[in-house]
Amino acid sequence: MVYMFLKRYVVGPVVNAAFRPEVRGLEHVPAEGPAILASNHLSVSDSVFMPVAVPRQVFFLAKADYFNSPGVKGRVMAAFFRAINQIPTDRTGGRASAKALSAGGRKLQEGELLGIYPEGTRSPDGRLYKGKIGVARIALETGAPVVPIAMVGTDKVQPLGTKVPLPRAGTRVVTVFGEPLDFSRYRGRQGEHALLREVTDEIMHAIQALSGQVYVDAYAADRKKQLAEQKRQETKQAAGEFVDHAKDRARSAAQSARQAADSLAHRDRPAASDDDAPRSTAP
Repeated sequence: MVYMFLKRYVVGPVVNAAFRPEVRGLEHVPAEGPAILASNHLSVSDSVFMPVAVPRQVFFLAKADYFNSPGVKGRVMAAFFRAINQIPTDRTGGRASAKALSAGGRKLQEGELLGIYPEGTRSPDGRLYKGKIGVARIALETGAPVVPIAMVGTDKVQPLGTKVPLPRAGTRVVTVFGEPLDFSRYRGRQGEHALLREVTDEIMHAIQALSGQVYVDAYAADRKKQLAEQKRQETKQAAGEFVDHAKDRARSAAQSARQAADSLAHRDRPAASDDDAPRSTAP
């Protein structure tokens, strides 16, 4: 109820008026019945532009952090996400993650649309990263078709680190829906890891064909850790170089001060007179 109200009368009109986003292939999203909407993930605003483009409600697997943040702000955020029927997802793996995936499966069994970002997190550099097998597990568990989606331009209107998307000259946000992928022939085989990997890779390649992104056979989360460690090392190196430079300047200043003091002492020392010269004692 809250979701559709916001979509139709608040968020949708604002987004369409401010950004004039382009939508392609919307006919591939079923008008009724279950489907998994599997998208690349460039920006937080992906979760705004894609649902605005789809006439039906999309249920997303949302980070558990959105529901567990402390304080008043955290409680307001959790209430908002519950009001729009988003599903908390524990990303630590194991039973907690499996429970969240099962909740997504229940939504599909109820005939709803389920939105998933197979990469698991936003791309740190605009490339398409290896998908996690959760999307395949739900597809094989439910038999629901998978609609690949490419978000284009969202990382330009809302780059990493910015809080809200803003229109930018020369940038057009495009949402591209591809033809549904049918994995119903594998239904019930969600326990076969090799098959899950194969299905996930097929979904990711379908997304890549729509987005034109460079594909990286590694997880985005691992790449983010590498970048964070690289930044930490660069910061550490820069700090070390700053300290060394400060020490060099301090030594140079101290040396200059000593030289100045010696020069002053030499200048103030009385000059030797003739009376001070040694006298001859020759007979």
